[in-house]
Amino acid sequence: MTTFQHLDISTLARWLDERRGLALVDIRDPQSFAQGHIPGSRPLDNDTVGAFIEEASHEAPLVVVCYHGHSSQQAAAWLAGQGFAEVYSLDGGFTDWQIRHPDRVER
Repeated sequence: MTTFQHLDISTLARWLDERRGLALVDIRDPQSFAQGHIPGSRPLDNDTVGAFIEEASHEAPLVVVCYHGHSSQQAAAWLAGQGFAEVYSLDGGFTDWQIRHPDRVER
């Protein structure tokens, strides 16, 4: 069975600093996303996931962000099942990111 890996916030911050080619998707509700998100992330929901699966590289690392790192695990497992080779769930989610990197929140 295809599965996902856990990713900690410091590793994601380093990957972004290194400009590593990765896809960063945020599965929180649109209003929360609009109020703040990790730079470079794109919203992903039931309406946009089909297009995302068609457009996105299935070889590049894919990081899934939610509020606290819980629902992203289910989404990451599902996306791994859609053929993405390297899928991560961000531990602590956006809430933890915002606490640890308040200067790295895009609005």
